[in-house]
Formats: sequence, C-alpha cells, structure tokens
Amino acid sequence: MDTFRELMGNVGLMIEALGVLVIVIGVIIGTGRFLFRRKPTHAESYQCYRQDVGRAILLGLEFLIAGDIIHTVAVQPTLDSVSVLGLIVLIRVLLGIALHLEIEGRWPWQSPNGSGSLALPGTDERTRG
Repeated sequence: MDTFRELMGNVGLMIEALGVLVIVIGVIIGTGRFLFRRKPTHAESYQCYRQDVGRAILLGLEFLIAGDIIHTVAVQPTLDSVSVLGLIVLIRVLLGIALHLEIEGRWPWQSPNGSGSLALPGTDERTRG
C-alpha cells in the first residue's frame, strides 16, 4: 500500500510539474508572439498577448487541479486534506472563470453571440421558443 501511495504521489507531482511547464511555455510563446507578430495597434497586440497568457494559465490550472486531486485522494485521504483540496479547487475555479471572462469577454455560461442563455447544438435563436 505504501508503494501505491508513493507512486501516486510521484504521479501527482509529475502532473503538477507539467501544469507549471505548460504555463511557463505558454508565457514564453505568448511573449514571442507579442514581440515578433505585431497587430495594427498596440492595444490589439496587448489584447492578443493577454489572451495567449490567459489560455496558458487556464490550461496549466487544469493540470494543477488534476495533480492536487490525485495527491489528495491517493496519498492523503484525510478530512483535512480533502477540505484543503476543496478550497484549492474553489479558488482555481473562480480564477478560471475570471480568466475566461478576460479572454473571451463573456461569462463561461453565455453563448458566443452575447445572450445569457446557451443554445443547444444544432439550434439557433429562430428555432427556440
């Protein structure tokens, strides 16, 4: 059983390290795109840069959450560690929502056309009642 926990602890750490690596590489790529591929205005360049970095952070957060879940469930399944995991996931979800709002300019539950409701796939505004 200790071997399994040790293995899962290492797997969780590797996934968390991958999440950090995704963020670092995303920031480097976003910075390179910002420096070498200019948009017509500085504001557009800056907006694209923020979107690139935000996407990297969102993807990295997914890996970090997965690593935390593996570590908590497989290595330390105590009430305290599960409570801390819940708080970490809550904070990361709120951060993810804020980043999505920043990148897309809309809430995650809003459709791309700006309305507050989501359309089902294959439907449009005219077919909904």
